[in-house]
Amino acid sequence: MTVPAPAPASGAVLVRDLRPGDPSDAEAVVRVRRAALPFMITTAEGVAYEVASAHPARAHRILVAETAGGLVIGTAQAGLVHDSPEPGHSYANPYVDPAHRGLGAGLLLLRAAEEHLAAAGAVDTHVWVLDEPAHRAFAERRGYGPGRSAHFLRLDLAGAALPSFPQALPAGVEVRCGADFAADPRPLFEADAEASADEPGDVPVSLDDYEDWLTGIWRNPTLDKELTTVVLVDGTVAAFTAAQTDGATRYGSAMTGTRRAFRGRGLATLAKTVSLHRARAAGYTEAFTGNDAGNEPMLAVNNRFGYEICATETRYAKTLEAV
Repeated sequence: MTVPAPAPASGAVLVRDLRPGDPSDAEAVVRVRRAALPFMITTAEGVAYEVASAHPARAHRILVAETAGGLVIGTAQAGLVHDSPEPGHSYANPYVDPAHRGLGAGLLLLRAAEEHLAAAGAVDTHVWVLDEPAHRAFAERRGYGPGRSAHFLRLDLAGAALPSFPQALPAGVEVRCGADFAADPRPLFEADAEASADEPGDVPVSLDDYEDWLTGIWRNPTLDKELTTVVLVDGTVAAFTAAQTDGATRYGSAMTGTRRAFRGRGLATLAKTVSLHRARAAGYTEAFTGNDAGNEPMLAVNNRFGYEICATETRYAKTLEAV
């Protein structure tokens, strides 16, 4: 969530659903997301896929806020955390173009999201709030309380002094790309599920639905399978880094993980090193990633690459009233 806003003048801003068949709507959502939170990797193709591929149990919606003249100035994602073992959790993430703050779009988007989530059976909802006084105050006025924090990190990929590209690997260690698993990505799913289970967070999730993973993650058009890098040890997937790209200049590490039996051997660092070198060779000039503020091992890895914290968010939560 990125914008505090006063109550709007009547009729000044309208909130509606994204029009799935309208490419200009998806492009407007991308424009707003990039303006409000420029550390995310987002594309119009990815936005359209986000809506079309959402699991029915998520009750996922993308809302847009537009002016009376039809200009989209805000957007929000809202849905249920359907893959949590604890039912009733939900998320709502409004974003408003900084050039159009003060019209009440953020408040209208959040209200619409909360109403949708309560009607869908959510017990509570979680929003990401930029760690700045005005944004925190806006969330707290709406009854939200703070939880864990996370950092956005940026690397000048064009000019970074990356660790040397490995010329020789230890015996039994092999580096592959995600595209090599196109015929059978299940080993990547299993590694992702195990690593994700140990990720710190306010809401527990369980990756136990392979078909849902294929739809939501593997087939997502922002996942760059050529730059997604996988480390195998004696033929077993041991570590990986999943790469997202915008097809232009921006690269993002969506998830980096190591299976428990292979931790402490530098394999995640190896995966990231290879992926970043390949991304730079492919013409990407900026690299982004995100870390839970308490995930010291991963923060240390990213610090060695030269990533710098460029923003911090705190996850706020609120109990919803039943509809």
